Amino acid sequence: MIKSDHLEEITLKIFVWRRSSVILVFMMMVAIISVSVWFYFNNESLSAFKQDKTVREIHLVTGEFKGVTEDRTEIESYRWDPGTIFVEKDEKITLRIMGVSGKKHPFIIEGTDYKGIVTQGEETALNIEFNQEGVYRLICLAHPDMNNHGPMVGYIIVD
Repeated sequence: MIKSDHLEEITLKIFVWRRSSVILVFMMMVAIISVSVWFYFNNESLSAFKQDKTVREIHLVTGEFKGVTEDRTEIESYRWDPGTIFVEKDEKITLRIMGVSGKKHPFIIEGTDYKGIVTQGEETALNIEFNQEGVYRLICLAHPDMNNHGPMVGYIIVD
């Protein structure tokens, strides 16, 4: 049987903090608060917080799919990723396309005067704005159909 004096001593030791433990907890709290304050005031280094309110950035990449048919014929197809983007009428956009697969992808946006070339390893930026609702096709002129490893066609839906 445990005497009540001894039980009280054991219970109290659970709540005893050593000086080194208090200092360690205090330093960890200061570090966490410091990092939080730094991220709050230096958010321009994070692209998610850096977006201009008047111009939205949309990022695309070039991609490639490869496969082999039953008769061992190699096939490949290029694409834009994402393949469909949605924008508002009269919304100002910077379309940023990173060339990942394929050496060059000259492109047009059908029904507009927008055009450019995406080169592997580089980013192409295009400032665009649509003043009419509709579906606009982003067409790679090097891969417009199946005979040319396509169709490399993306869709810009404007409403």
